Amino acid sequence: MGKIYYVMGKSCSGKDTIYRRLAERHPGLRAVVPYTTRPIREGERDGVEYFFVDRKKLEEMQEAGRIIERRSYNTVLGVWDYFTVDDGQIDLTAHSYLMIGTLVSYEAVRDYFGAEALVPIYVEVEDGMRLERAIGREREQAKPQYEEMCRRFLADAEDFSEEKLHRAGITKRFVNTDLEQCLKEIETFIR
Repeated sequence: MGKIYYVMGKSCSGKDTIYRRLAERHPGLRAVVPYTTRPIREGERDGVEYFFVDRKKLEEMQEAGRIIERRSYNTVLGVWDYFTVDDGQIDLTAHSYLMIGTLVSYEAVRDYFGAEALVPIYVEVEDGMRLERAIGREREQAKPQYEEMCRRFLADAEDFSEEKLHRAGITKRFVNTDLEQCLKEIETFIR
């Protein structure tokens, strides 16, 4: 039976970079592309980081019973949905997978596929460093959205509280102050 290695962490913890590097280094782990209704960011590609869909398409999949998990965020730019779809991407009888998401999405995917199928990879960074990274990333955007960046930063404190991490059974943490060292520790863990 395959496993789902689930990368998660607060915004700007480096989870996207870690996810990409793990995917590059371990091509046997299949990627699961999540869906979102948020606008595409510069440098993103549809079907790679996310499937970018409109709300009509989301509602069609919801009505068809294909949504595994769904999170909605009331951002300063409107409501954005992030979700995982039972669209044939995951077949645990044949493969292992690499996914990325939040603690809430991890719990929903774990409940859907069973705890024995999921391996949590929680990445963390000191908040000051995360904030510096977030500001730097926003500055690179054609239209920086600093208010939304601040909303995400503050929401992460609640979303990844110690109580919620404990309740989800997250015991192993990977500190990402040195990317290569962090990747080495994760690769040792998943072997």
